[in-house]
Amino acid sequence: MSSPVSTPAPAPHSRSEDLVAIVTGVAMVSVGVSMVASAGLLTGGITGLAFVLHYATGIGFGKLFFVLNLPFYWLALRKLGLGFTLKTFAGVALLALITEVQPLLMQIADIQPLYAALVGGLCMGMGFLVLFRHHCSLGGIGILALYLQGRFGWRAGAVQMVADLCIVAAALATVEPMRVLWSIVGALALNQVLAINHRPGRYMAA
Repeated sequence: MSSPVSTPAPAPHSRSEDLVAIVTGVAMVSVGVSMVASAGLLTGGITGLAFVLHYATGIGFGKLFFVLNLPFYWLALRKLGLGFTLKTFAGVALLALITEVQPLLMQIADIQPLYAALVGGLCMGMGFLVLFRHHCSLGGIGILALYLQGRFGWRAGAVQMVADLCIVAAALATVEPMRVLWSIVGALALNQVLAINHRPGRYMAA
């Protein structure tokens, strides 16, 4: 009887690979954010809360996104390590910067809400996927989702989907129902990318 073939441990990503991945992932997320914002929609997680506050106060999305993420670094440092925390801080800071200057680089004059929700959600989902696979996130719920996946084996995409839907539904208090409906479609598109492609044991990397 032949002995089982052992699976070799995955090789860790190099620092240069992590750097390219962070820039790539954040760039993809920023395009999705721009599409969603141009249609006046929302998304889930801390990004969604930043959108709600941006629409209510007029303060820049990037500034709000950066500040709202500050409390989550403590959890990241304690539960997910210094490397994850540093990469996540870099990703959050880069997204905050890009979204502040993006109106000078790209403007979407007219976009259909359903298209913005679907394609914007898919772009953000692919960006998050790139970041997750390099042990990085964009803070907030993403940190909690990755911790729960590593601790209990819960799919990060499923955890994020539940949290995102709750946040988007709560926006009914300040946002018109039709915009919330399209936003839920976008949140589903984003999180399906993660739920299908980021399962425990399917992809392992440091």
